[in-house]
Amino acid sequence: MSELFNKILYQPLFDILVFLYQYLGDLGVAIIVLTVLIRIVLFPLFYKGAKDQAIMQRLAPKVKEIQTNHKNNREEQAKALMGLYREHRVNPLSGFLLILVQLPILIALYQVFMKGLSVEAGFLELTFLGLIDLSKRSAVIVGLAAVAQYFQGKLSIIKSGKPFKDLTPIERMGHQMVYLGPILTVIFLYFFNLPSAVGLYWLTTSLFSVIQQIIINKRLKLNGPTSS
Repeated sequence: MSELFNKILYQPLFDILVFLYQYLGDLGVAIIVLTVLIRIVLFPLFYKGAKDQAIMQRLAPKVKEIQTNHKNNREEQAKALMGLYREHRVNPLSGFLLILVQLPILIALYQVFMKGLSVEAGFLELTFLGLIDLSKRSAVIVGLAAVAQYFQGKLSIIKSGKPFKDLTPIERMGHQMVYLGPILTVIFLYFFNLPSAVGLYWLTTSLFSVIQQIIINKRLKLNGPTSS
């Protein structure tokens, strides 16, 4: 299993990174380009997951209404909810499925950044623009990644104007993630003392998600929650 993982994910990602580094001459820029390439390849999955989450937030009042109307009949409640999701072409499990798809890639990238970045592997300078040592933790990269994570979360929530106590569980989770996401980013990148190569990947993918969320919000605003 380990050999298959290395052959399918780790080695190809490592080889692409080496090629980009040799072509671009800067490891940080190579990591950014690699991240963008990965996000482009996985864009349909990322877009579907983010769009479904945005639609789920917009449907939260209807979900609450169905749960209230059918609180004594679980079977009818489930049927009504599935009908609602089918009507708006949304999969409530898409976010979870996206995590499952991403996980092997994230593990492979983590191994590339943690184990593969060395002079012996062909990387003569482990720096970004000659300023940041990508083999060590960088407070600047961590801070920027946390800010990007915050804006990503902020863009993904719907402004209802209701007090927090009156929000549905789905809406509350969205509001909490605006702040929980950056906190987890700082904990994971800074306090776990991860190399800034991981942080640069995190920052780049978060910025990509910000742009993606802006596109989703505009399309949903113009065409309604069922737009593609």
